[in-house]
Amino acid sequence: MFKNFSITFFFIALLASPVFLYPQVPELIDSSVVQSENNKVNAEGLNFRFEKLQINKAKTPLFSFSEELNKKRLAAVLATDAVLIGTSIYGLNELWYKNYARSKFHLFDDSREWLQMDKLGHLEAAHIITAYGYYSFRWAGMEKKEAALYGSAVSLAYMTAIEVLDGYSTHWGFSLADMSANILGTAFFATQAYFFEERRVKLKISYHSTRYASYRPEVLGSTAAERIIKDYNGQTQWLSVSAGLVMPKSTKVPKWLCVSVGYGAEGMLGGFSNPERNEKGETLPTFERYRQFYLSFDVDFAQVKTNKKWVRGLLLALNVIKVPCPTLEYNTKGEFKFHYLYF
Repeated sequence: MFKNFSITFFFIALLASPVFLYPQVPELIDSSVVQSENNKVNAEGLNFRFEKLQINKAKTPLFSFSEELNKKRLAAVLATDAVLIGTSIYGLNELWYKNYARSKFHLFDDSREWLQMDKLGHLEAAHIITAYGYYSFRWAGMEKKEAALYGSAVSLAYMTAIEVLDGYSTHWGFSLADMSANILGTAFFATQAYFFEERRVKLKISYHSTRYASYRPEVLGSTAAERIIKDYNGQTQWLSVSAGLVMPKSTKVPKWLCVSVGYGAEGMLGGFSNPERNEKGETLPTFERYRQFYLSFDVDFAQVKTNKKWVRGLLLALNVIKVPCPTLEYNTKGEFKFHYLYF
C-alpha cells in the first residue's frame, strides 16, 4: 500500500511537467479546416472583395502532434523522466525502506491481499504512467508507434524499480502478482495507442468515503487525502468503453458516451483478513469482506473538442476519473442495489 504514495508523487509531478503545460503543437489545425474562397461582387459600380469561409467540421482527437522529431523537446522529456523517476525512487528508499530491515532478494505472494483491489491499483498506475510517457514522446514529435513503445519502457522501468526495492525488504518481497498487474496496465494502454487512432477502452477510478478507515486510521488513512490513497473500501476501478468509437457509423450515439463496468470491495480492515484488534489494542467490530460489481455510464473527455491548451491538459488528467452516474451494483452477499449517483 505504501507504494501508492510514491506513484501518487510521480503522477502529481508529471502534471507540472512541460508536456502537460504545452500539450498541443501550435502550428497544427486542431478543430476545423478553414478554406477561403475569393469572390467579387459589384455594387453601384464599385467592386468589393470578400472571403467566404467554408468550415469543414472534421472529427478531431483531443490532441494533435507533429510527426517531425523535435530534439530539444525530446531532451526535455528525457530529462524530466530521469528527474521524476530518480527523485521518486530515492525518496521512497530514504523515507520508507530505510526504516525496515533488509534481506536477500526474495519473492512474496500477496495475490490475495485486499481482495485484489491493490492489484487493480497497480494496473491503473502503470496505465497512467504509460499514458504520460506516450503523450510526452508524441509531444516531442515521435511517431505514435515508437511513442507507445518508449512510453511503455518508462512505465515498466519505474514500476519494476519499486518491486525490486520490495524484493530486498524483509517485510515484503518481489510480488509476481504486482508485476503482472504492472505489465498488464502498461500493455493495456500501449496496444491501443499502437493500433488505433483513438483509444476505445479506458481504465478509470472513483472514490467515496467509508466508515472502515475510522477503525484503523494507521492502515486505512487518518485524513481525507490519505484515505483516497489507502482505503481500498472506498475505491472502485472501472473499465469504460466509448460507445461512439465502437460504433463509429452510428449518428445517434455520441462519441463521448461510455458504458462502464466496475469492481470494488468492502468490509476490509486488513490485507489478507480482518484483525480482531487495532494498533491500540481495542476490539474491532466484525465485518464481512465482500466484492462488488457495477454497471454504469461515463464520459470520455478525450472526445471533447477545445482549442484551449490548458483545457486540453485538464481534460487529459480528468480522463482517469470516472464521472458519477446512475449505477447498478451486484455484490457477493447476493444483493442488487441501484445508486442514483455513484461515486
